[in-house]
Amino acid sequence: MMNDAEIQIQFPKPGTWQEFTLTAVYQDAEGYTRTARYAPNEIPADQAPAMQAVVSALVGLAEPWQAVQVWARLGKDVLTLAEDGAYTMIDAVSLTVEAVHAETRGRRIFTASDYPAFIITDPAAVEFFKHFTTP
Repeated sequence: MMNDAEIQIQFPKPGTWQEFTLTAVYQDAEGYTRTARYAPNEIPADQAPAMQAVVSALVGLAEPWQAVQVWARLGKDVLTLAEDGAYTMIDAVSLTVEAVHAETRGRRIFTASDYPAFIITDPAAVEFFKHFTTP
């Protein structure tokens, strides 16, 4: 499992979610770092709902902050089982977001500690990540 794979998503016009460039950064079978860029029309139809889940998480940013760049990484999250308190580790996509302030144009980095919704445990999001980062 590659620990350094990530997906970067740039939004050239903050708040205009349908315009973006998705860049996958991953290691190939020989261990070389590869990058692949995708425009919105190059995202496979079966992956579109997962991209929408990422956008939905971004929309949750407090106004007047708007995402300009997102880094998505695959990691683990804790799923607690209520009955006996035991927990299970599950795959999750974690987002780090660079946002710009609409009025001051200041920039800030937001993480899952700011917005718990930036940890996406939906299996479709995990599959989306693996689709673009697995050679």
